[in-house]
Amino acid sequence: MLVRHGKSSWDYDVSDRDRPLKPRGIGDAHLIARALSPDFTIPDAVFSSPANRALHTCMILTRELGIPMDIVRIAPELYDFGGSGLRDFVHGLGDELHRVMLFGHNHAMTHTVNAWGDRYIENVPTSGFVHLEFGDTDWRDINFGKTRRVLFPKELK
Repeated sequence: MLVRHGKSSWDYDVSDRDRPLKPRGIGDAHLIARALSPDFTIPDAVFSSPANRALHTCMILTRELGIPMDIVRIAPELYDFGGSGLRDFVHGLGDELHRVMLFGHNHAMTHTVNAWGDRYIENVPTSGFVHLEFGDTDWRDINFGKTRRVLFPKELK
């Protein structure tokens, strides 16, 4: 499960990693969480980019979906904008994990869902959620799967 961070603010003189979510970003993350909630299956692990906007989005969904905090980890590799860091991170996951949720950034998210899914998505918007499913049992072998669910905030407003 891939989630792009919520809409962030450029109104503060902070580093890129420290940019906060805008109120819209907070609201959109809550919308996505509420839409996922009825039939959501808790993942084996959750990984987030260390950027403030990704972590905040992660915490909103984690809390609303009842995901235990002890399975949430910060993954510096997910502070990636091109997609190779995200791909390498997934390929390095332990095979004891069967379902994971990743919080990160664009262009990495859009590139990954298009490279690995069977549905073309022009752009994964902020707070966008895409669930991919693979037949492979080893993460290192992941290269193409099925796009199972796509959920974007604009569809919920």
